Amino acid sequence: MVENRHQSLGLSDEDVLNMYEVMVLSRKIDERMWLLNRAGKIPFVVSCQGQEAAQVGAAFALDREKDYVLPYYRDIGVVLAFGMTARDLMLSSYAKAEDPNSGGRQMPGHFGQKKNRIVTGSSPVTTQVPHAVGIALAGKMNKENIVSFVTFGEGSSNQGDFHEGANFAAVHKLPVILMCENNKYAISVPYNKQVACVNISDRAIGYGMPGITVNGNDPLEVYAAVKEAADRGRRGDGPTLIETVTYRLTAHSSDDDDRVYREAEELEEAKQNDPINSFSTYLKETGVLTEEIEETIVQKVSKIIDDATEYAEAAPYPEPEQTLKFVYAEE
Repeated sequence: MVENRHQSLGLSDEDVLNMYEVMVLSRKIDERMWLLNRAGKIPFVVSCQGQEAAQVGAAFALDREKDYVLPYYRDIGVVLAFGMTARDLMLSSYAKAEDPNSGGRQMPGHFGQKKNRIVTGSSPVTTQVPHAVGIALAGKMNKENIVSFVTFGEGSSNQGDFHEGANFAAVHKLPVILMCENNKYAISVPYNKQVACVNISDRAIGYGMPGITVNGNDPLEVYAAVKEAADRGRRGDGPTLIETVTYRLTAHSSDDDDRVYREAEELEEAKQNDPINSFSTYLKETGVLTEEIEETIVQKVSKIIDDATEYAEAAPYPEPEQTLKFVYAEE
């Protein structure tokens, strides 16, 4: 038996099994979307593969009954943990009328669902950071004990929206968690050509907030960092910048050919640190996950995804007459 790290963090065996199931569901939904795209069924995929540990570990550290999340386009794990379903995500991928994100109007990955406090994003990257800061400001003004959680890639941390949002949040001591999912590539640009500092978290000192870099392939390490940041925000001590170092196991999107900018050997090496495999190993070594439980999870996930795919494929598209709805004011 290895050290039981999750119990020392206040997580039960059931909690970590749930985390593992959401990670597996995230991965399998993503894999199904790639197959559907290659079959010509859906137009576009932007992938979460390799980043599930950071996403799910973080989401489980928040209060999923009252906190707000502003995810970036890869965050399938975050939105599933906050209450979005596989069916919701498939409806979005097929651009069907029932798509809860936008009624089939936006590209996949533009997550938004009011009932679960998932705040919609925009196609220009990093616009969600000032929005997260604004939500935290509103919560503070209304004396609500909430935390605003926003994610972005390391390339996004070079945008003005990040710097303005971080500065405002720090000055006003707002309960914001800024989490960078550093997957080493801003589309095709490697990390060493994006920034000169060693870590994205090094930028935190310039705004007067704590900055921490953690292993983004370890959901428990991410959980601990986000939990501490959430507690800090609720105490009124202000924002935290967390960098989760991970790796993108797919191309940037279904329209990208990553073979032109990274070596196959690099990708194969990264696959040896697949967060789902390593978390499965940890759970088995602590006696939490058995072969029987794992098979049950796989079968459950497969059924959920088959149902979601069949439902979304059969669902109606939006009516042409609805094209301009929500675009122009209606009398």
